Amino acid sequence: MLELYNNSLTGRIPAGFGNLSRLAYFDASMNQLEGDLAELRSLTNLVSLQLFTNDLSGEVPPEFGEFRYLTNLSLYINRLNGTLPPTLGSRANFDFIDVSTNFFTGGIPPDMCKRGTMTRLLILENNFTGEIPANYGSCLSLVRFRVSKNSLSGVVPAGLWGLPNLNIIDLAVNQFEGGIGAGIGKAKSLYQLYLNKNRFSGLLPPEIGGVTSIVNIDVSYNRFYGEIPASIGELKQLLSLNFESNAFSGTIPNAIGSCVRLSSVGLAANNLSGPIPASLGHLTSLNSLDLSNNQLSGEIPVSLAALKLSALDLSNNQLTGAVPAALAIAAYNRSFAGNSGLCAEGGGANSVRSLRQCPATTKGSSDELRVVLTCFLAGAAVILACFGLYIALRKRLADGRGGHHAVVKDPSWDLKSFRILTFDEQEIVDAIKPDNLIGKGGSGEVYRVELASGEVVAVKHIWNDPVGGTKERSTTAMLGARGRRRPARREFEAEVATLSAVRHVNVVKLYCSITSEESCLLVYEHLPNGSLWDRLHGPSGGKASELGWDERYEIAVGAARGLEYLHHGWDRPILHRDVKSSNILLDQCFKPRIADFGLAKVLQSTASGAGGGKEGSSAHVIAGTYGYIAPEYAYTWKVNEKGDVYSFGVVLMELMTGRRPIDPEYGENKDIVHWASRRMGNRESVMAMVDLRIPEWAREEAVKVLRIAVLCTARLPATRPSMRAVVQMLEEAGRCRAFSGAVGGGKVEKVEKAESEAAVGD
Repeated sequence: MLELYNNSLTGRIPAGFGNLSRLAYFDASMNQLEGDLAELRSLTNLVSLQLFTNDLSGEVPPEFGEFRYLTNLSLYINRLNGTLPPTLGSRANFDFIDVSTNFFTGGIPPDMCKRGTMTRLLILENNFTGEIPANYGSCLSLVRFRVSKNSLSGVVPAGLWGLPNLNIIDLAVNQFEGGIGAGIGKAKSLYQLYLNKNRFSGLLPPEIGGVTSIVNIDVSYNRFYGEIPASIGELKQLLSLNFESNAFSGTIPNAIGSCVRLSSVGLAANNLSGPIPASLGHLTSLNSLDLSNNQLSGEIPVSLAALKLSALDLSNNQLTGAVPAALAIAAYNRSFAGNSGLCAEGGGANSVRSLRQCPATTKGSSDELRVVLTCFLAGAAVILACFGLYIALRKRLADGRGGHHAVVKDPSWDLKSFRILTFDEQEIVDAIKPDNLIGKGGSGEVYRVELASGEVVAVKHIWNDPVGGTKERSTTAMLGARGRRRPARREFEAEVATLSAVRHVNVVKLYCSITSEESCLLVYEHLPNGSLWDRLHGPSGGKASELGWDERYEIAVGAARGLEYLHHGWDRPILHRDVKSSNILLDQCFKPRIADFGLAKVLQSTASGAGGGKEGSSAHVIAGTYGYIAPEYAYTWKVNEKGDVYSFGVVLMELMTGRRPIDPEYGENKDIVHWASRRMGNRESVMAMVDLRIPEWAREEAVKVLRIAVLCTARLPATRPSMRAVVQMLEEAGRCRAFSGAVGGGKVEKVEKAESEAAVGD
């Protein structure tokens, strides 16, 4: 055994190396080795060969096909070319091959699963041609099958669709034809199915509803046709569904609303018709909805207004009627184009510019108008009567207290204080009105309240879920009589349970909670400089220029310390689970506070300890915001604090580059992490990423922080640093302004190399 991985070795594999005739395990991965593999052709006792992430070139020696013990071959991220030996893996109980991101040509060696022991075939990002060998359709041991971004063609072996242990089928960006076999219903272990950008055709088999473990389906840019099967509704774990640019027809099945975990739905550029199902409004985790370029008709369901969408596109359909008020906002300016029958009611600076104003209503007979007016007047009378009774009771209670100055409290509100207060609940409740609204978050509306004492606080207002029907979210409804609502306030309770116990300078202060049967109010300290997102990307434009290098660096370190406290300052880590720039608030001196714990989760007492990062310290839950979510959320529910580390790495990239996490410039299905990782190869490209608003003297420090961000966003959770290590690296980056170069022996550079395995190496 010879292990030389993760160093700074250069040059060729030396002459005479082939004389190590008994060498069985050789690992020289993650170095800067060059030259070919010819010196290894005589190592006939090799069992495992790991040379990934080097600069090797040339062909794989044909002798490798005769090795009787070779079970593991990992050569990804090199410059190797030529064909793989056709007998590769046929002589041994072959287990694993990863030759991704090279320049290989020719066909896939047919006999690597000859002994029925192969678990992983990873050859993505090469120039392989030909068909998938038929015998892989009976390779029951296969767990991962990834051949994307090649020039493979033909029909996929029928048995491959239903292999019982397969987690991933990744055939994207090839030239495959034919359809998806009905056997896919037997693929009970399948997590991810990527068929996008091929020539697949035919009907989508209804048996796909049997793949109950699947979380991602992408069949976009193919030639599928027919109706989308209603069995899709059986996929309760599904997170992402992309059927864009096919020829699907018929209506969107109402059953999609049963896929309760869906965060992204893409059905654009098909031939779908009929109404938009109201059941889509039941997908409370939905973040992105694209139904553009179809033939959908009817009105936009009011239920969609309850969703917190960061991306919505209903353009180029045949929709009619008024756009729900909650969707007719500037954020969705391009979402409704090409629907001449749509209109917007009201208007104002925050409305959709492309929509015409709805005409004054003339619908209905005079009898209907009379009924409406009668109901309105009756309702007004009831409200006035209740208000009069309330005033009378309030006066009687005040008189009965003999002139004492105690505050008369509405008995429907329950206040729980966590700090010394200078106000009561009625002062807060009275201030929850539209004039004080300053923002809307993923779990509630936020109000700025100036108290009688002169102090300013921020109040988050969270509605309880109704028993049925839509949510009527008005101040009058909130302060009125109790409605038929069930007190399902999971987000509220999570935030209160976490923040009431937290005491840290970089975590927002929670003063108290105020609850009623209808609403939940959280009263925080007010941060006058808003969120980091607003400063970097907000409509105010020039505000980002107020963030000099000192402010940016202090925001990075302060926010990291806040997360470090959550992960390491308790006997069990607290997961934030929605770390993003809009949840980092800034005080008058631009000092950061971690906010919005509506998604927080305290790990169970079986956790591995503060910052352990082991699988034991995990939560079976998927949450977060598109662009910040760690990749492991796509294929496992055992997530830990390393998900927060990934999200924080995205925030660091925003802070150093001034760019948004998601932007069309990055390319289709790409984000800032992909964009940045492709530019870390040399000093010039790294320096070019830095926000031009950062002064020249600070740009080298900014590059150091960018490198830390790359570490935080490693694909494999185990290779990401803990938040404690992140804080240490950020502090080191600030102590010395000397740039250590793109290749070097510093702490950051060495850890950076470990990240590259995750980029393509599965």
